Amino acid sequence: MQSKSPDMCEGPLVGKIILYTIPIILTGILQLLFNAADLVVVGRCCGDISVAAVGATGALINLIVNLFIGLSVGAGVTVAHSIGAGRTEDVKRTVHTAIPAALISGAFLTVIGVFFSGSFLEMMDTPSNVLPLASSYMKIYFCGTIPSMLYNFGSAILRAAGDTKSPLYFLTAAGILNVILNLFFVVVLKMDVAGVALATSLSQTLSGLLIVRELMRRNDACRLELKKMKIYGRQLRRIIQIGFPAGLQSSIFAISNVIIQSSINEFGNILGHEVLSGNSAAQNIEGFVYTSMNSYSQTSLNFTSQNYGARKFDRIRRIMWICLISVFCTGALLGLTALFFGKPLLSIYLHNSEESIKYGLIRMTYIMLPYFLCGLMDVTTGLIRGLGRSVLPMLITVIGVVGIRLGWIFGVFRIEKYHTLQSLYFSYTISWIATFVVELAVFLFILRKLQKNKT
Repeated sequence: MQSKSPDMCEGPLVGKIILYTIPIILTGILQLLFNAADLVVVGRCCGDISVAAVGATGALINLIVNLFIGLSVGAGVTVAHSIGAGRTEDVKRTVHTAIPAALISGAFLTVIGVFFSGSFLEMMDTPSNVLPLASSYMKIYFCGTIPSMLYNFGSAILRAAGDTKSPLYFLTAAGILNVILNLFFVVVLKMDVAGVALATSLSQTLSGLLIVRELMRRNDACRLELKKMKIYGRQLRRIIQIGFPAGLQSSIFAISNVIIQSSINEFGNILGHEVLSGNSAAQNIEGFVYTSMNSYSQTSLNFTSQNYGARKFDRIRRIMWICLISVFCTGALLGLTALFFGKPLLSIYLHNSEESIKYGLIRMTYIMLPYFLCGLMDVTTGLIRGLGRSVLPMLITVIGVVGIRLGWIFGVFRIEKYHTLQSLYFSYTISWIATFVVELAVFLFILRKLQKNKT
């Protein structure tokens, strides 16, 4: 039976938003520990090339998977809108549509990942000494995408209903299993990156099963009954209407990261694999800051969604300010802290490799200081999507993030004077600023229009 969920549409907001967000932050950090455990174990037991192999897959995995994770966002928003509006039957139909959609999405991803990983990595100019290990990691990783999709869809439903603790508990159990299996497969069985990929897949299976079990135990409209699973046309269309642009936005966003990773791979071929391993370790550390900030995006999405369903627009404006201030403080504090302790943090991943640490610090310097801007951008994306507008943030992100980064990479970055890692990383900051400013203006315009139409 679920614990009592907070009422997002009534009462004080600051305390509720903070208490709602903390479990999401912890859940996101725990998810990152999956990959961190992979990197730490292979870094200590297998060497820098194995670290580079695991890191080289991140942008590509996100590119492939994010499109379908976006559908889980659509499921969550649809549930939240229906809860806020008091439409119980719509909630039930959405839940019983979302789980079959998760199964189908996971099966499709498994086929794509297993059969095409090697070709995708070659297209990214992955160094030849890294390619075999990276390909092995991806193929095994994608064998766990069905339970991964179940977890993502199930978590979105629970969070839309106000339950952020259950996903945390289930991921904790899966995280413990992941660490144990990492050590067993890599240290005992000497399986290298294949071992950490297998550990991740099995751990995802546990979290997926636990989330389904929790949905089946609920006693409200979000209760899942396996015999009632069915694709309801209206609910599926709504999920796709909101979720597909969200997923497409994430995938297109990931395209720019794939191209940036390809540019980094160029430096790896010239300067050595230390560039890749240093970049990979720095990205993993950044992930802990990012997921803490992105948690406020999920909070703004779900609080806005329920209050939009209840037509409480003044409350939505307060949600905006609380989330923006909170994400700024979180991003600035964590970014500065991570940069201050950059060298010892990188040393956890990169054992006895000063050259790799040097390249990791270059990335952290250019990303961590302005990282709060990325958090502000993500919160405004969540706010707009919470109002049921999913195409707009997608278009703004494509132009503001992807367009600027690609323009920079194929323009400024190609000038010999600026063909450096530092110049490459600077493209992130410019894209964050431009996208945040435009999204905030668009959100305020939509909100004012909705309030005017209400009156």
